[in-house]
Amino acid sequence: LEEVGEWEHYDGREDSAELREHLSRSDALMTTWHSPFLRMEMFGNPRRVRLIAHCGGELKARMEPEVVERLTVANAPGPMAAPVAEMALAMVLTLVRRLPEYDRAMRAGRIRTNEEVSRGETVRGRRVGIVGFGRIGRAFARMVAPLGAELYVSDPYCSDETAAEYGAKKAETEELLRTSSVVVLAAGLTDETRGMLDARTLALMPDGAYLVNVGRGGLVEMEALLAELRTGRLSAALDVTDPFEPLPPEHELRRLPNVLLTPHVAAGGVEMRHALGETAAAEVARFFRGERLENVVTPEMLARMT
Repeated sequence: LEEVGEWEHYDGREDSAELREHLSRSDALMTTWHSPFLRMEMFGNPRRVRLIAHCGGELKARMEPEVVERLTVANAPGPMAAPVAEMALAMVLTLVRRLPEYDRAMRAGRIRTNEEVSRGETVRGRRVGIVGFGRIGRAFARMVAPLGAELYVSDPYCSDETAAEYGAKKAETEELLRTSSVVVLAAGLTDETRGMLDARTLALMPDGAYLVNVGRGGLVEMEALLAELRTGRLSAALDVTDPFEPLPPEHELRRLPNVLLTPHVAAGGVEMRHALGETAAAEVARFFRGERLENVVTPEMLARMT
């Protein structure tokens, strides 16, 4: 940033006179998850800010749509894709290889004999369905394909040709649910995808199937999922939940043995956050050098994003 100009820091989380003073003398703005929600009227008239570079992927909770329509807005989705895909793979392997079950048995002192051999404890040969084939879904496909999984993709914005590039085949969502023993949710949360897995669609999943959600909790109707999990018919790994995130200490999901829970940490830790900042700062530098930006978000893209 210092190569292209001077920078100032505002650490408030709400709109304020101080923030508006910053905006009145700034040509570009970098935002984070804790920045104030942005509205066009905050930028004043005449408006000086020309670019917003967000240190993260999702934007709907950060600014009103008019901001994306009238300003140049860039995000930083790249650094999060691989870590989230990595977590999805870790969850798939943990469920399929039954690690929590074996761990509990070992701690309880149970002795497993060589005669006690169960089926279906490898990813090889399984049909794995990926719902949402953006950056995360594609990164996951690259990671799981070498393990011998048969990949299917459900995404209205993904072509047959793009799916084939990742060794996958396109399928309608209900067909994917009906035929996949592992389903990974990596879609954005929109009006069209909210609650896409409800009682009817969850019932399509085969007995013994695994559901992994590293997308958004709102993709799944919680009560419908709980009803399935109580029966033991399905198992799940959830990095995200809705309507509660984090889950209250007494929530039933915390007590079910066929559920693996993580607290929305799939994107990784400090290294990932540094990479987000570097990605956004690089966009600011490109903007002031007159170079093409790599992560511009258009109103059409915003409509499909979380």
